[in-house]
Amino acid sequence: MPEEIAVTAVGRDGAAVATTVADGEPVWKAWVLWLILTVFVFLWGLPQVKTALNALFNANYTFEGLHRMIVKVPPVVAAPTPEAAVYAFNILSMTGTGILLSAILAGVVMGFGPVALVREYGRTIWKVRYSLLTIAAMLGLGYLTRYSGLDASMGLAFAQTGVLYPLFGTLLGWLGVALTGSDTASNVLFGGLQKITAQQIGLSPVLMAAANSSGGVMGKMIDAQSIVVASTATNWFGHEGDILRYVFFHSIALAVLVGLLVTLQAYVPPFTGLVIHG
Repeated sequence: MPEEIAVTAVGRDGAAVATTVADGEPVWKAWVLWLILTVFVFLWGLPQVKTALNALFNANYTFEGLHRMIVKVPPVVAAPTPEAAVYAFNILSMTGTGILLSAILAGVVMGFGPVALVREYGRTIWKVRYSLLTIAAMLGLGYLTRYSGLDASMGLAFAQTGVLYPLFGTLLGWLGVALTGSDTASNVLFGGLQKITAQQIGLSPVLMAAANSSGGVMGKMIDAQSIVVASTATNWFGHEGDILRYVFFHSIALAVLVGLLVTLQAYVPPFTGLVIHG
């Protein structure tokens, strides 16, 4: 059996953090856990795997009273379009399911038994309970902005910036990720709007759709989900505000730089015609 060695480190708040590491533990054991996760995430990202899993189970839930009760009209969309309120509960093909299965397999590789795994998961869920509530609230906010028309209102306001729209359209993607915590969710919220607005003012819809995604990447460092998860993972509870204040300037500065690049691509040769991808 490898001998345990006590290690003491100092956290950012000055408090000493004691832990133990195993001396002589094979290095490959640390790598194999990462490899297991990589394989599962790769498989769950394949369209063929998703299609096969959805064929096994894929339930759609329609929210009556909201379904098709909200109609988006021009100039947000090309023609009046009722907004669907359907939740696809494709739990088998969700990436989180693949991560869960990889974690279970990794636990077995680490020598955990079924009872120990359940106990450890219970402790982890209790530890991150506030993080889970925060993430759920931010996802709910994404749906609220969609069905209340807030995303359309903000998009139309940005469209009034005219020639500066490439810059502000990029910042719209940044704002979407900052609010929802997901580049995908930001693209869902504002992607169609970016296309319609770009067509109205004579810009490339492909460029502005890419700008929405690329600008959104810069908002990832300040979204509530990322900050809460980071503070939880590092046991730095109660310092979420400090993290936000520290990274906010970096986030907005990088988003503006991406916006300036998009502006060059929109108007200035030889950048015109080039498209960035987030």
